[in-house]
Amino acid sequence: MDASTEPRNIPLLQPPKRDLRLDFLRGIGQWIIFLDHIPNNFLNWFTPRNYGFSDAAEFFVYISGYSIGFAYGPAVQNGQLLAAAKRLWARASQLYVAHIFLFLFFVAQIARTAARFDNPMYKDAFNVAQFLDRPDIMIGQALMLKYKPVNLDVLPLYIVLVLAAPALLWCLLRRPNVTLLGSAILYFAARYFDWNLPSFPGGKWYFNPFAWQFLFVFGVWCGFGGGPRIRSTALSRPITIIAGAWLAFSFLIVMTWHVPSLERFVPEALRRAIYPIDKSNLDPLRLTHFVAALIVLLHFLPQDTPWLGSRRLRPLILCGQRSLPVFCFGVFLSFAAHWILVQVSGGVFAQMLVSIVGISLLVGTAWLATWYRSLPTLFAAPENYAPVGNAETDQPP
Repeated sequence: MDASTEPRNIPLLQPPKRDLRLDFLRGIGQWIIFLDHIPNNFLNWFTPRNYGFSDAAEFFVYISGYSIGFAYGPAVQNGQLLAAAKRLWARASQLYVAHIFLFLFFVAQIARTAARFDNPMYKDAFNVAQFLDRPDIMIGQALMLKYKPVNLDVLPLYIVLVLAAPALLWCLLRRPNVTLLGSAILYFAARYFDWNLPSFPGGKWYFNPFAWQFLFVFGVWCGFGGGPRIRSTALSRPITIIAGAWLAFSFLIVMTWHVPSLERFVPEALRRAIYPIDKSNLDPLRLTHFVAALIVLLHFLPQDTPWLGSRRLRPLILCGQRSLPVFCFGVFLSFAAHWILVQVSGGVFAQMLVSIVGISLLVGTAWLATWYRSLPTLFAAPENYAPVGNAETDQPP
């Protein structure tokens, strides 16, 4: 057979130009998650969870879905679904390995701290006491994603969603609106019938994948082409006014959580209607609050916003572009910051210091990861060296 007619692995089409808004929002989300994971931290008051029903988790899941639809949509639409599936499943395997290593090092960090300072509070507060008592059982449960310490819930959710992404892209290619409707039906059914995945030794996943999948699917649907179709309607004046009013209502309700004397202004019927606001099953109040925030945000952050390319925002952009190593390192840093505030000093100055130093280290991690990715991956092999596979097609995604 002539070399020119031999079958070759066709690479994925180049995705559209990178949308820096995604990296910018992901970077902000990474900083917010780090700050929120530090208990009793003064800077927590500057994160969105204190001023509305939703928080960084909704943005993280939505942007993750949007990025997949935005990056892999052109390839799928051009008949390269299997190539896209291969990359997505490779990404899911990377996330799984990262989660397991993060789990092991995080548990070791907590166990050593609890033993060194003879303080069982650490292992009890972070849900690792059972692991230390029965590691033979708990390791297997951790490998099946059924056992998770505190702060390690979001990666398993993302792993499950990325594994399902190829099937989702296939459905969106054929019936995008029907696919979104089916996701909404699953969301309401999971809430009504209490569908969830089991945790060990008891309970269920903190982020219910059957509920949170709707926000992820909505993100993929928007990135796949649905976003531009609804943009003019979503950003219309009446919808924007409704969104702003919903954000104001949410702000007023949340203020009653911080100032108990304001609770008397909330009618009893309204309290019964809105409480409890369930994060695990993505309460409709959280979902609609996120959508309202997204609509308002798009007015201030249109596509190709010029200031997103400024050098001052480079640290945030880098953290968004290297979100996996930044998130994993942030989990360690948040516990280290918590340890300092408990064992050394818990004053406001100490809280600000550990927060600022921690964010600086996250930026350094993102810069180091970016530098590492820029290193050349090909090298000149000796003539008698026979590589396994094809150097041009076997590159990691």
